[in-house]
Amino acid sequence: METTYHIPVLFKESLDALIINPSGTYVDLTFGGGGHSRGILKRLNADGRLIAFDKDTDAHANQINDSRFTLIGHNFRYLKQYLKYLNIEKVDGILGDLGISSHQINTDGRGFAHRFDGPLDMRMDPLSPLSASMILDTYSKEALLQVFNEFGEIKNAFKLVSHILPQQNMGKFDTVTSFKNAIETLIPQKDPSKYLSQVFQALRIEVNQEMLDLQTLLEDASDLIKDNGRLVVISYHSLEDRMVKNLLLKGQLKGRVESDVFGRVQLPFKADPHKAIIPSTEEIENNPRSRSAKLRVGVKQAMI
Repeated sequence: METTYHIPVLFKESLDALIINPSGTYVDLTFGGGGHSRGILKRLNADGRLIAFDKDTDAHANQINDSRFTLIGHNFRYLKQYLKYLNIEKVDGILGDLGISSHQINTDGRGFAHRFDGPLDMRMDPLSPLSASMILDTYSKEALLQVFNEFGEIKNAFKLVSHILPQQNMGKFDTVTSFKNAIETLIPQKDPSKYLSQVFQALRIEVNQEMLDLQTLLEDASDLIKDNGRLVVISYHSLEDRMVKNLLLKGQLKGRVESDVFGRVQLPFKADPHKAIIPSTEEIENNPRSRSAKLRVGVKQAMI
């Protein structure tokens, strides 16, 4: 299990839920340090296969030399297209460990962490055209409010945006330090780290279009997973978890239960267990990133 790049969260729990057929084909949506992928491969036999995705080029240094393994340097949003390209009709299971990796948080020069100075970038895919500094410099009042309210749940979002707008295109948002200095008067003295983490999370989610990625994946999942196959998702904030929970419990991402013309409700997945699995106290102590993690498991149902 890889530990230097990133410690996998809920490692045993996620693999226990995912692997139902050692000869099956599985997908790891977020390769990262390869911890979950290596664990999956250890549970597969010679006929098993694993497809992994990661758009962050840093992660590709952790490539696994195994004939059963394929690493794709692209966004998992395009899973359906890549499976078609690989002549894979359906898979036995999909694992998604969402959010940001320990490596990204602990690497300076990319702007993910508020405690390091460097360019205010936050792009997981270096080829993406949108950076955090560009958002702050070019987004309208309405767009910025949506980012900070929806993705950061920031209580003083209106004040924050009102403070940002007059400073657009003045070079105040080029680096982490210059941005922190630009909003210094709005950062609570009681818990500055929590506030900055919320602000940086909101920007990161918008830069990388993380919610759109998840939405697309969840909308496609029912068509890509075999009957009785598994959808296993580890989330770290309420927006992600709510979307996954709605799919598993109500069959719709926005939580509206829909029935057919006969009044029957058909859910593409059955939540098993019904409630989210959370890390043990011991795991949280050893891996603080797991503190807010929730693991949800869906079993693909045969649709009539």
